[in-house]
Order: sequence, then structure tokens, then C-alpha cells
Amino acid sequence: MSKRAWPEVAVLGLSRNPPSVRYTVALMQPISILDLNWTGKPKCIATALLRSDGFVGLVDPGPGSTLENLRHRLAEHRLRVQDVNALLLTHIHLDHAGATGALVRENPRLQVYVHRRGAPHMIDPSKLLASAQRLYGTEMQSLFGDFLAVPEGNLRILDGAESIPMGSRELRVSYTPGHASHHVTYYDSTERVAFVGDTAGICIEGNRYILLATPPPDISLELWAASLDAIGNLHPRRLFLTHFGFSDDALRHLRDYGERLARWGKVSAEILARTGEPNEAVRDFARRVAAEAAEFLTPAELSHYVFNGALQLSWQGLARYHKKRLEGQA
Repeated sequence: MSKRAWPEVAVLGLSRNPPSVRYTVALMQPISILDLNWTGKPKCIATALLRSDGFVGLVDPGPGSTLENLRHRLAEHRLRVQDVNALLLTHIHLDHAGATGALVRENPRLQVYVHRRGAPHMIDPSKLLASAQRLYGTEMQSLFGDFLAVPEGNLRILDGAESIPMGSRELRVSYTPGHASHHVTYYDSTERVAFVGDTAGICIEGNRYILLATPPPDISLELWAASLDAIGNLHPRRLFLTHFGFSDDALRHLRDYGERLARWGKVSAEILARTGEPNEAVRDFARRVAAEAAEFLTPAELSHYVFNGALQLSWQGLARYHKKRLEGQA
């Protein structure tokens, strides 16, 4: 067809796929973002929907409080919970794994992939929930909903270095502690996407700014730096972050976040050395993080990041990390 013919095609509406075709193409995507609309807000918690030759998997199904939203998102892709084959947990924190037990009750055939350190807490979540209760108090139920136990027979235990078959593709597993001792990363070498959970921080759809995510109880900046290197050694093209979505310049993102973690490790140590008053310390920390973020973000973006980031929890995690180092436990 000549170049002169293209305007006529466009006028006739033939240069674009009709809506039904575009919708079918969307359903065929190997990786889709499912926005769980946590607390009624978009772009807070993302679940990754993976599809390959009849295989359907979810990376981090989210909290129990967004279970109905997850069902709706699946229905938009013409799927039900019963159609899902596997849940792939990057780690067991409530905002990532809380819906797992309820989904297994709904679909007892589900395989749940989880690191060995996190598996006991999926079988009996009482200690995990008691720890979370201390952090979130009376807000825990409204934020995260129920966290139901998972039968041991549904668990597939990971140590790192495994390959998980996924239709015609496979996911490679890397052990990536730092944010949590039970954190793993999944890598799809066909799509060159690394599903990094919280290891690469909080970044809304590849925004210029990456907010640290360092909650208690077991962050380790040294292990975290090694985990970022390990992800980089996979040579991913894109990262998929639970908070939130794709980051398309993977190596730059990993480098920048590593530098930011190191810097805030030093800043938090300076704050602790200057003041022993907890409320003053956390206020200073929050002011300084917000000031840094404001150099990159609009006021609306900053508000959204701060809502997602729970800066008081990141401060608690860093303070605990420094205390453990001083006590020789880190």
C-alpha cells in the first residue's frame, strides 16, 4: 500500500483495531498489572498476573482486605480464582501475602511458593499477626483484613536458585533478603522481568523518585545491597514492584535505590546519635525524607508516596537495624 493510501484507511477507521480486538490482545499479555485499589486508592498495591500456555499465576496476591477487588480484576481478564494455578510470594508481609489463605480455601488446588523462612508463618500466622498488631494497632483489620492459615500441603518451599515451570516459560528464583529475611525475587528470562516485591523500594510506575521501604523487624542494609547486586546480575529489562507497577530502566533503578538506602542508613544513624527522644527522631527523619522526595515529586505525588511509604515504619526498621548492630546482633 502506498503512503498516499494511509490517510484514506485512517478515515475509514481501518488503521486501528476495533475495541473487541484490542481487548482480546490485552487478555493475551504474558504479564498484567492488577491494581487492587487498596483502601480505595489506585496505584498502591499491584498484583502481577502471569499467563503462559494455560498456566495462570499471581505474584503477591495482596492483603485480605482487597480480596474482592482481586476477584474483580481477575474477572476483567475472564478468569476466576479457580483458574489460578499458583501464588508466588516474594515475602509474607500482610500487604503482599495476606489473601493467600482465603484464596487457597476458594481453590484448594493452588500451589503457594514461599521461602523456607516464611513458610512456618503461612501455616501458623499467629506470631506474624501479633508482630503486625504491634505496628498497626487498631487499624490492622481495616488495612489488611483476615490472614488465614495455609495448609502445609499447598506450600512449595523455596531456598533460592530454583526454576518454576510456567507454561512454555519458567521463573528463576533468587533469594534476596534485606527488606525481610524471607524475601525472594522471581525472574522471567523470556520477558526479562524481575518481580522484586519490596527489594527495590516504592516507585509509582517508573517515577523519577524511589522511596525507601525499611520496616521492622529484620532489615539488613548489607544483605540488601548484595540482593540488589544479585538482581542486577540477572540483567532484567524491567522490574515489577508491588508498590507500584513496572520500572522500565531496571539497572538505573537498582543503582539509584542502592545509593538511596546507603545514604539513609547514614542519615538515620546521625539522627539517632543526635537525639535519643523517639518522637523527635521520627519527625526529623520524616521531614528529611519528604524534603528529598519533594525535589522530584509534585505535591500530589508526594502525598501518594507518603501514604504508601508509612515513613514511621521505615524509621522503626532503621532504628532497630542500628540498635542490633550496636549490640552485635546484625
